[in-house]
Amino acid sequence: MEEESLAVIIGENITRLRKLANMTQMELAEKLNYSDKSVSKWEQGNGIPDVRILLQIAELFGVTLDDLVHKHEKNPVLPKKTRRLNRIITLLLSVGLCWLVAVCVYVLLMLINSQLVYSWLPFFYAVPASAIVVVVFSSIWHWKWVRVIAISVLEWTAIAGVYLTAIACGAPANAIWYLFLIGIPLQILTLFYFVWRKGAHFRGEK
Repeated sequence: MEEESLAVIIGENITRLRKLANMTQMELAEKLNYSDKSVSKWEQGNGIPDVRILLQIAELFGVTLDDLVHKHEKNPVLPKKTRRLNRIITLLLSVGLCWLVAVCVYVLLMLINSQLVYSWLPFFYAVPASAIVVVVFSSIWHWKWVRVIAISVLEWTAIAGVYLTAIACGAPANAIWYLFLIGIPLQILTLFYFVWRKGAHFRGEK
């Protein structure tokens, strides 16, 4: 890659990241202990910051050095805070869909028979459904402890869902409460697995 072309790419990336962070050239210059004229020159592609400054810029915006020196037409690199906000919004919208389905099912049940005793069950089922969504996204985004919590919620609410469904079908509560005992070894295995994975990760780093 020619130096002139590289300077333009770096300049475009710096400009985009700065604007996404709602930062002026002067503010960026102050954080880097440089003049705003230098920042302007970099963004116009008339020069390349030295490696130390590039690393400082990458750390400031929560990206990698590789993100700064490559063109990103289809998937533009975003600051860490922006990526986190986008992910949280995506997660909330996905979980919201679970609850929208629960509301629709509840309304349908009420239209069919407004005297149903357990017509509220769809709202309860929305909890493990939401937990599944969180597990999927936290696995993709490597949110380890969010995944641990979501799996734990999924385990216990799934068991509770089976319990409530059985009661709704006429099973005596005192005969099926043993279902909750299943959750104890499941919870222990879940925590053991993640602690083991974390230990294996540290051993791998060494």
